[in-house]
Amino acid sequence: MSRIGKKPIKIPAGIDVSVDGAVIAFKKGSVQKTLDTKGNVGVTVQDGEIVFTCKGTDRQSSAFWGTYRSLGQNIITGLTEGFKKQLEINGVGYRAAVNGNVLELQLGYSHPINYEFPADIQITVEKNVVSIVGDDKQVVGQIAAEIRSFREPEPYKGKGVKYSDETIIRKAGKTSKK
Repeated sequence: MSRIGKKPIKIPAGIDVSVDGAVIAFKKGSVQKTLDTKGNVGVTVQDGEIVFTCKGTDRQSSAFWGTYRSLGQNIITGLTEGFKKQLEINGVGYRAAVNGNVLELQLGYSHPINYEFPADIQITVEKNVVSIVGDDKQVVGQIAAEIRSFREPEPYKGKGVKYSDETIIRKAGKTSKK
């Protein structure tokens, strides 16, 4: 039994929610997001809340129940507040700049890395911190992971691209025999 699925989602002011069979449509201004439950979960909108119900009694139905409730909550949070990830670039000569919708990275390779990002995502660079902001949690996290993968932090000097809340466990270097 899903404890997450039991909680209803409160619909904030300014967001319109409509249910058409197994598809839930969220709309705020001109931005529209949809969530297709594929008939695994029952959805109703009542008293300014979205209520999810489990259709089956097996474990998989319970898992879908909690999953679709969390996805719906993420869409509401994205439309109201947005999601943000921050990456730090550490290393001599490592830097980043934004030109239009292209992030230019200098990460110690013989060539610059040009990463083109979607128009609905905003990337800003201040000193050595890259901020990624958007309304879709999955897209923001995927872009942050792709940028980090260009030069993952190494454990000896800590050089590379890391999340701002990530800690790098450092290793001791070589020691001389005496």
